[in-house]
Amino acid sequence: MKVLLIGSGGREHALAWKLAASPVLTKLYAAPGNPGIAGEAECVAIDIADHAAVAAFCRKEAIDLVVVGPEAPLVAGLADVLSQAGIRVFGPSAAAAQLEGSKSFTKELCDRQGIPTAAYGRFDNALAAREYVREHGAPIVIKADGLAAGKGVTVAMTVDDALNAVEECFDGGFGAAGASVVVEEFLQGEEASFFCLCDGKTALPFGTAQDHKRVGEGDTGPNTGGMGAYSPAPAMTDALIERTMREIVEPTLKGMAEMGLPFTGVLYAGLMLTADGPKLIEYNVRFGDPECQVLMPRLKEDLLVLMNAAVDGQLAHMSARWRDEAALTVVLAAEGYPANPRRGSVIRGVDEAAKGEDVVIFHAGTALKDGALVANGGRVLNVTALGGSVKEAQARAYTAVDRIDWPEGFCRRDIGWRAVQREG
Repeated sequence: MKVLLIGSGGREHALAWKLAASPVLTKLYAAPGNPGIAGEAECVAIDIADHAAVAAFCRKEAIDLVVVGPEAPLVAGLADVLSQAGIRVFGPSAAAAQLEGSKSFTKELCDRQGIPTAAYGRFDNALAAREYVREHGAPIVIKADGLAAGKGVTVAMTVDDALNAVEECFDGGFGAAGASVVVEEFLQGEEASFFCLCDGKTALPFGTAQDHKRVGEGDTGPNTGGMGAYSPAPAMTDALIERTMREIVEPTLKGMAEMGLPFTGVLYAGLMLTADGPKLIEYNVRFGDPECQVLMPRLKEDLLVLMNAAVDGQLAHMSARWRDEAALTVVLAAEGYPANPRRGSVIRGVDEAAKGEDVVIFHAGTALKDGALVANGGRVLNVTALGGSVKEAQARAYTAVDRIDWPEGFCRRDIGWRAVQREG
């Protein structure tokens, strides 16, 4: 099979790495890719926002399957354009991608289907949102309704912080994404990420993970796209997975089908494990980043076969088996991240670091300049390791981190701390 992978980040490098191992694969392209992905695929310079250009490339190269990594092209309708051109695509339609593209769409679906989630209000003007905040007090969560590249959520511990977050949304801080705002109840508990592959009718459980959103150690500082992750999530017991499927995922698929919006692709449920059971924080319609980087090394199955089954509506006949080992990834970020990451600094020692036992390094924001590997984004490298325990995977990952020569980079040194504490 000839496959085109859309995207350029760490998630896409992990997907390319896994897809490249498939015996079914004959040729892998990536648009636009990155220097790490170039080791697994032929990178092609296509503007992925130009859907007609993507479709034209697929026709020219007789692509059998397009795998869309990031959320923005899905919300913008890339899957629709490809499907209408007769090109098979793994990823939801724009209408189904509203599960991530519109917080209020998902909240309304939860209301209709009785899916447990935080109480909320949706507002199109700052005055009404401010009144709701003052009425409910803090802590409280403010979310830009639309896509904001992972930056549109504020967990406000004081009313003043919440009011400032409301103003930031309506003052254009997140562009069109903040034109309406969802204000949510603050949920107490432990967060976990739960993934399913979906074919419109069937949801196949596809692993658990926990990530670290805050930039600083001890989960302090501003939220980021994720500073590290590990899998599996120890808190997600078999009983909790079964309950999440029954109370959250299956009603979601049923509700989407009833609306004429069958969901195909990856459904990523961000959960809060509360005293009352799992509650949905939000949905994403693609693999998490950096969660994908810890799922792929643990997956025993052929990812390409599973993706084909999802596109063909055959997931009821499939299973997903996992290695017993834990996987942990540490994000190396450029100084100044998340506010103002500085680009262009030279990174050395990556190939040497990748020689560590059960270590794989995924490129997230890199480029080649005059033959040297340089930082070209905020989150730059994902240093990933497997181990018999989270503690062992953590030790291997940080040993590899310390072999990388990049003075302008930084990372958290406590990724996996909650799971390591559990292990004792």
